[in-house]
Amino acid sequence: MDYYGSFYHGTSTTHIDALCHVWNEDGMWEGKNPDEIIGFEGASFGTIDEWKDGILTKGILLDVPLHRGEPYVTMEKPVHGWELEDIVKTQNLDVQPGDAIFVYSGREKYAEEHGGTWMKTTGRPGLHASCLPFIKDNDVSILGWDMMDSAPNEYDVPWSVHGAIFAYGVALIDNALLEPLSITCKQESRYEFMVTINPLYVKGGTGSPANPIAVF
Repeated sequence: MDYYGSFYHGTSTTHIDALCHVWNEDGMWEGKNPDEIIGFEGASFGTIDEWKDGILTKGILLDVPLHRGEPYVTMEKPVHGWELEDIVKTQNLDVQPGDAIFVYSGREKYAEEHGGTWMKTTGRPGLHASCLPFIKDNDVSILGWDMMDSAPNEYDVPWSVHGAIFAYGVALIDNALLEPLSITCKQESRYEFMVTINPLYVKGGTGSPANPIAVF
């Protein structure tokens, strides 16, 4: 009998976070009390098995290095919300409620020039908290990224975006490999596509390994 095991939360595996994965002092998504929802037998609300039939929606790639004319995002220049707005305007994209946005920051190229890694104990490049209004105002259903939220930040919180989007009901595709998608979008001269995501059916799970597929 074959056995597959994966510690998917973290920075090594592409995965989707269920809405029960993160909470703050005000509670979970829709104000639920995590002490009543999360237990050793799994969670009972906002779990990954809610998506057992898969996710199918429109996807949009927001290519930050292309917009900047630079190979990758750096710690000194995190991705700001106004940049995402500018990319949408420049590429003439149509972000609609329920869309999935994928923010490409050039992780692989960054790692090539920084000792094979894109994050250190001292910090990491990625999205600034100013991206949150863009995510909320556009009512997207999913955020995908190759890098994470930038750190350190002026708010002195470890996850300025990751730790907030649950409150909007937004799922996170963490550690996505977006470089091939960036190449294809350039070749096709289009940055909108259909995306399908099919999490594992794990009853009460807080997330799942995932392999998002873009279809042009």
